[in-house]
Amino acid sequence: MAQGFSAADHEMMARALRLAELGLQSTTPNPRVGCVIVNNGQIVGEGWHLRAGGEHAEVHALCAAAERARGATVYVTLEPCSHHGRTPPCTDALLAAGVRRVVAAMPDPNPLVAGQGLAGLRAAGVLAEEGLLATEARELNIGFVARMTRARPWLRMKVAASLDGKTALRNGASQWLTGADARQDGHRWRARACAMLTGIGTVRHDNPQLNVRGLEGLRSDSRQPLKVVVDSRLELPLDARLLRGGAVLVVAAIGDVARIAALRQVGAEVLLLPGPDGQVDLLALLTELARRGINEVHAEAGFRLSGSLLGAGLVDELLLYLAPCLVGDAARGMFDLPALESLAGKRRLLIRDLRLVGPDLRLLARLA
Repeated sequence: MAQGFSAADHEMMARALRLAELGLQSTTPNPRVGCVIVNNGQIVGEGWHLRAGGEHAEVHALCAAAERARGATVYVTLEPCSHHGRTPPCTDALLAAGVRRVVAAMPDPNPLVAGQGLAGLRAAGVLAEEGLLATEARELNIGFVARMTRARPWLRMKVAASLDGKTALRNGASQWLTGADARQDGHRWRARACAMLTGIGTVRHDNPQLNVRGLEGLRSDSRQPLKVVVDSRLELPLDARLLRGGAVLVVAAIGDVARIAALRQVGAEVLLLPGPDGQVDLLALLTELARRGINEVHAEAGFRLSGSLLGAGLVDELLLYLAPCLVGDAARGMFDLPALESLAGKRRLLIRDLRLVGPDLRLLARLA
């Protein structure tokens, strides 16, 4: 139990975090936030942020509580905002409602807030505390925190492989190594992302739609992730399935005027980000995605782009689905990485979660 917080405090903040999760797929580019208001031991109002431009969690909860908010304790998963954005400051609303105490799970990493919300409440005589279930709150908004603190999204790389670490046969065939349960679970991870990232090789071999499907009731098709294709030489076929719906960003290293015009004609945006090696500058790409408000990037790419992202130190997390099968040494591996001369150069992982999804093993790991 966090020092200074009661069992009741923990219970209410845990409830606020569950409410925040209801916005898991819809709040981008904003953080996921939940709020619970308690007066005399009773919940009198609660709410969560659903989408950018809509009311914040605190406002929803205050509307539900009405006059019962006076003298109440407010549990919120992120420090209340103190600046005018698309909506007025939540600190003003809390003060106007006459709340007595505000408990925030964590400070807002947004430089426009960054402690000012809690400081303003304290200056007005409200007991404002922070740090309750902070780790859980940070995990819920890991992409938002990454974008605000390092100007780069959180990059989660999904790989489906055989138990001997192969993602495709030598001829490129890869559908389907894993089962239906694992594929549906992968779509849930896609649904929480702001952008899907792949390379031209994957488009050629698999012709993916690169969208979220089969999750009726979990998300609205009105917010599909942005589709991002790393295509250094502008080789994307104009009849590729990913071009049939949703926003598409093609990132290239050459300025072929005719190809750019053709891609724009079918609805794609083309961005030129050449690196010194003649390939797309991957760091510049992620920096640009952060500038556009992208919090989480879900990468599903071939072993070359996956290796390049890993080699550049741009991968934060690996989402691995391992099928209970063996396909042999001649098949393609997970990552195109340079050979090591010593095991001292091995890349260490921190395993965060390990479970069965249908017959397949799902492993969630972070780069140490």
